[in-house]
Amino acid sequence: MSTEVTEPADLLALERQVCFALAIASRSVIGLYRPILEPMGLTHPQYLVMLALWQRQPLSVKELGELLRLDPGTLSPLLKRLEASGLVRRARHEADERQLAVTLTKQGAALRRKALRIPPAIMARLGMDLGELQRLHATLMQVIEAAETEPA
Repeated sequence: MSTEVTEPADLLALERQVCFALAIASRSVIGLYRPILEPMGLTHPQYLVMLALWQRQPLSVKELGELLRLDPGTLSPLLKRLEASGLVRRARHEADERQLAVTLTKQGAALRRKALRIPPAIMARLGMDLGELQRLHATLMQVIEAAETEPA
């Protein structure tokens, strides 16, 4: 009869940390986008701005910041570079002069056609189908919601 005592799982083991897995996954997946986005003249954060604007425009700088969860100090330089590239335009909002509205230029709107190739390329590179990615997305959104919710 063996009296071997098993150690409890080390809760501080690096490979068991959710934060570690999320950080590595994030860097790895964003890295997959780089060679696809570079020929389009976009960085990954700029691509996220374009995705938001392809979905709905105009958006105020404040609305964009809330959607992308970016502070104004991070978002403003992104918008300036996109504007300098001729992809977006910033102008005072018609309904509220205090706000800057961001809209796509014709060039920015046309870039959407090229961007349609990105999701299939990422799915192929990851070896995951749409259903798997949708389930992963739903799980990640649950994690984000839980992390952003104040404890009761």
